[in-house]
Amino acid sequence: MYKKVEPFLKNVLKPGRYIGGETGQIIKEKNKVDVRFAFCFPDTYEIGMSNLGMKILYGVLNNMENVWCERCFAPWEDMGKVMRENNIPLYALESGDALSEFDIVGFTVQYEMCYTNILYMLELGGIPLYSHQRNDSHPIVIAGGPCTYNSEPFADFIDIISIGEGEEALPELVNLYNQCKKNGVSRADFLRKAAQLDGFYVPSLYKINYNDDGTIESVVPEDGVPEKITKRIITDFDNSFFPENPVVPLIEAVHDRVILEVFRGCTHGCRFCQAGMIYRPVRERSAEVLNRQAKNSIDNTGYDEISLTSLSISDYTCLEKLTDYLLEWTEDKKINLSLPSMRLDSFTKELMKKVMSIRKSGLTFAPEAGTQALRDRINKGITEEDLMRSVKMAFDTGRDQVKLYFMLGLPTETYDDLEGIAQLAEKVVEEFYHNPRRPKGKHVKVNVSVSCFVPKPFTPFQRAGQDTLEQLREKQEFLRGRIKSRRIEFSYHEAKVSRIEAVLARGDRRLSEVIYNVYKSGQIFSAWDEYFSSDVWEKAVSDAGLSIEHYANRNFGQDEILPWSMIDIGVTDEFLKCEYRNAIEGKVTPPCNKKCSACGMMEHCGYAKG
Repeated sequence: MYKKVEPFLKNVLKPGRYIGGETGQIIKEKNKVDVRFAFCFPDTYEIGMSNLGMKILYGVLNNMENVWCERCFAPWEDMGKVMRENNIPLYALESGDALSEFDIVGFTVQYEMCYTNILYMLELGGIPLYSHQRNDSHPIVIAGGPCTYNSEPFADFIDIISIGEGEEALPELVNLYNQCKKNGVSRADFLRKAAQLDGFYVPSLYKINYNDDGTIESVVPEDGVPEKITKRIITDFDNSFFPENPVVPLIEAVHDRVILEVFRGCTHGCRFCQAGMIYRPVRERSAEVLNRQAKNSIDNTGYDEISLTSLSISDYTCLEKLTDYLLEWTEDKKINLSLPSMRLDSFTKELMKKVMSIRKSGLTFAPEAGTQALRDRINKGITEEDLMRSVKMAFDTGRDQVKLYFMLGLPTETYDDLEGIAQLAEKVVEEFYHNPRRPKGKHVKVNVSVSCFVPKPFTPFQRAGQDTLEQLREKQEFLRGRIKSRRIEFSYHEAKVSRIEAVLARGDRRLSEVIYNVYKSGQIFSAWDEYFSSDVWEKAVSDAGLSIEHYANRNFGQDEILPWSMIDIGVTDEFLKCEYRNAIEGKVTPPCNKKCSACGMMEHCGYAKG
């Protein structure tokens, strides 16, 4: 395939996206493997090569002697056009073979606005878009990742959905496939067998019935198919696979560094946060294991930065011990350490000095809401005092830039809460100029970034409707008008995009038609501002006889069957409903490590057991 592509590479943006040959890539002999797996990321090479989950599963599958896993990314529009005009199918980077030649084609689905890119890659790869159009000659198409916790909007295009963590689940599925392949089992029979494995959802085996008002009447599995699909969980995190020798990209990736996964899960229960619910329970790696993984990764890649990652890195119980281990060798090698997910209530000067000793940079904090009342209602668990203490420490050590993340349109939000965002930012500016140890001769820069609330499945706010487009825009303009200081830079997420995100996040299977028509209208890379068209999405929803308001703005009934009701993440619906009531009443739920709130994950949670 590379010979066909080579003449065109000089005419496309960033040809390094399409040639493979990177350090760390895995090459196997095709005639010596039983199963070929194409791991697809439905966005650009630079974004996909930054994704830790892709690196993990690429390594896990290639550790299987009889399996060869290769990588494939969505080609940018210019390359896509070249491929269509010259009849060049989308190919995997390691072998250059078309996607249609693989046994299994798997997508990791990280963001709702990438759904049309799945169709884009399937079509370029020569694979029928709808699962019912495929026969025994076509690859099995699977999908995993956070968006698959409600996969209904794209369910008609996917054969098998992987629910939960894939390190153990995917090898099980591949082994089943290999056994069925050798025994001549049909595609249909393989899918029924796959549905019996824990953590795998086969949408075609479930019928969705609807009421006259558009809500779901019932979800009916075929005979012998489980009513509920339970997410897969890695219990022994210390011994789970970590990619110490990852593929090093040929061009600069979004995150060009070693990403060290310290723990999974989160002890806090922010009521808007899907990740905090679906990745429960907390599982940690030991400081010794992490230090070894970091050393090996640096030696194998040549990177000069290590990012300690988790949903809330400062909750890692051995963080001080780990940073001490790392600093024993990273300082001499001029390796920078970064902590991208620090909580304000556990941010300390000692920790900041340790991890910021090599290269100073701006700091990012996420108060999420402008007033304490709203922070309590969303269960953020931090105070204004936490923020001011943290920024003071930052200014004490010479920093003059701070970024603050907030959310707009949260349930129960008032205009006083919005006013509080502006006031909080002003207080940060004042703290800088009142600080006698601030960097002399410099001015502070406070970046206030505001996103629109999008209700997500499996959160306490999953049934809460999003503000209308008009309400979101009014609130954005209100906040813009309240920010007076020229030391504050205000930015916000486009409300039209957030509205479509909400439709797709809470949508049902009828939206597959919408996604198909949006793709056929030419919409790819909808996650990119220059390609997103609200008009195209709105027309496709209307043409399908559906409404944006039904999915995005409506409050779902407390007893309504949700589109994702066949998925069991371990956290119970009763707990989520209770948390919503607590939000309305302004009650705070303590973190898991302080008090167990019986969310449903007690069997797997060390805090509940201990």
